Amino acid sequence: MAKSILYIAYHFPPIQVSSGVHRTVAFARSLVAEGWQVSVLTVSEAAYPERSESGRRLVPEGVRVIRAFARDTTRYLSFRGRYFDWMAAPDKWHSWILGGLWSGLREIRRRRPAVIVSTYPVASAHVIAYLLHRITGIPWVADFRDPMLQEDYPPTRAQRRAFAWVERRAVLGSARVLFTSPGALALYRERYPEVPAERWVLVPNGFDEALFELSNADTDSPGEQGSRRILLHSGTVYPDERDPRPLFQALAELQAEDPALVARWRVLLRATGHDHLFAPMLQELGIQDLVELAPGVDYVAALDEMLGADALLLLQAANCNFQTPAKAYEYIRARRPVLALTDPGGDTAALVQQAGVGEVAPLDDPAAIKAALRRFLSRVEMEDFAFAPVEELMRWSRQHQARGFVRVLDDVVAEQAG
Repeated sequence: MAKSILYIAYHFPPIQVSSGVHRTVAFARSLVAEGWQVSVLTVSEAAYPERSESGRRLVPEGVRVIRAFARDTTRYLSFRGRYFDWMAAPDKWHSWILGGLWSGLREIRRRRPAVIVSTYPVASAHVIAYLLHRITGIPWVADFRDPMLQEDYPPTRAQRRAFAWVERRAVLGSARVLFTSPGALALYRERYPEVPAERWVLVPNGFDEALFELSNADTDSPGEQGSRRILLHSGTVYPDERDPRPLFQALAELQAEDPALVARWRVLLRATGHDHLFAPMLQELGIQDLVELAPGVDYVAALDEMLGADALLLLQAANCNFQTPAKAYEYIRARRPVLALTDPGGDTAALVQQAGVGEVAPLDDPAAIKAALRRFLSRVEMEDFAFAPVEELMRWSRQHQARGFVRVLDDVVAEQAG
């Protein structure tokens, strides 16, 4: 009989958000290819703030999708935009817990899985998995991806208490805890020294080659002949974790000091999610003609744009040093020069430097960013970057990482059987 998995994930097509959703999609696809029966327990589509109808085609064939009721409590239960902190603890999707528990138990009765997997960054998914594990005894794998409880996150006391509760039960109750970066894994080994070393597993993020194969971009001719070159940031720009203000300051100064260089470039910020905050900043600094705020597009179109850009921009603050976003791997696969504005001591900087595809400067240092911009843009114009062939880059693909994920599940199932 085929092994089966109950995969609990808030983010699943047709949601249109960051590329993190594609970790679950790619792993589900690999599990189906390995002969597993895959059931994904997720939320009702009404819970998604944005949907992409074209995203439905990304759901692997053979995957059973179960949708449970969920609503954003900070939106639906608030009064004039105000709500109690507990209404967003552990997160604003906690209405999903009861519906998810009921739907999960019903699916377990229908097709008892060999293992339950829950995936962050929505903590409620771990709560559902914990309850199902306790009720049924089915082994549980918690895909943390990134650290949960951090020094300055989550911001409210109610959320921090809830995160601490969820985190401890996931760490102590699951058979394996997965992380996407070595820094996060090391942090948790230190935080929970009593936990056996084999429980911690590194399963990095990556790019999904199956989605790049859907692209129609002309990868040999970035930009348009005679037009301004494009430095592209694709995806959400969080005001704290990806604060663009030092970059804006550096661009304003560079525009004044080297107008000829800047006139040859355009910075395109695609789908920031916070255009209303950034547009006044651009006007105030006089760089609204240099920096364009563009609306979101579907995922394959976003890949097309990455492949067609002259250079790519990555933003990540030092408080995310133990996180390596999927975007970094996608940028590497796009085989375009990368300007990574992030802490040189963090995991993301290490990846970009290892790949040898760009330059790194601290996100919070306008002077360092200006110097890096001047050097980086000139290097791009001189075609002073070399890129490995796609075959060599496959070690950073989700297809490669999925093999490690499947091995983890096989080990957990074998331990349970033994």
